[in-house]
Amino acid sequence: MEDALASCSISEERRDRRRGNFASFSTGQLLSLLSNSAFTRLAGFATGASPYRTQLPTSFYPGVFANWSPHLYEYYRINMMAFYRRNPTLKRPFINSIWSACTFNLGPQTCALGHRDFANLAFGWCAITALGNFDYTKGGHLILWDCRLIIEFPPGCTILIPSAAIFHSNIPIAEGERRYSFTQYTAGGIFRWVQHGFQTNKNYQRSLSKAGKRAAFKADAKRWEDGVNLYTYKDEVQIDSVVALRA
Repeated sequence: MEDALASCSISEERRDRRRGNFASFSTGQLLSLLSNSAFTRLAGFATGASPYRTQLPTSFYPGVFANWSPHLYEYYRINMMAFYRRNPTLKRPFINSIWSACTFNLGPQTCALGHRDFANLAFGWCAITALGNFDYTKGGHLILWDCRLIIEFPPGCTILIPSAAIFHSNIPIAEGERRYSFTQYTAGGIFRWVQHGFQTNKNYQRSLSKAGKRAAFKADAKRWEDGVNLYTYKDEVQIDSVVALRA
């Protein structure tokens, strides 16, 4: 990431002012990072293998998302499979990742201001991986404001949070230290596009009868509840897989 930052000419519009004053690049802008084996491994670890997808290669292992929230993961898998089958020319950032987009925050002192990623799926999960060289006991902590939590976030660690719903930020790091981050996410509009028959919401509404519009309104009203019901209870988690990963 340091090499990528050094080789880039960072214009002001490439600095993420809403989330913080640091260089930020999204999918497709840094091919050297997308093809890097370390990021491929990080992408796969954050995703993992769904227990419903038996056609996955045997080299896949239970990762964070598939292991800790299999029902929500399956929701992503079904919608993403439909999306890419409908649009076969689109390129996924990582073939072993469930998310449709990623961002490389090149810092060199990436510490986000308080924000919500409102364009992401409202009840969906975003994967955040911290990287760099900093004292994680003194800086770089992740703050989940709505949960009233401040969490140590060491370099090399990955966390998944509902980033569209929870207001979150980072504590600054010390002068001379470096912190970068790698995030993966999927916009809520992609799910809406798939579920509306691969058309815009405007065209979808036009195609509905009065009864269909009433039904769609009711479905929209309980979409958040349905989404949260996909979350997993503690006793549903595949604990044996978690222990294996830690070992």
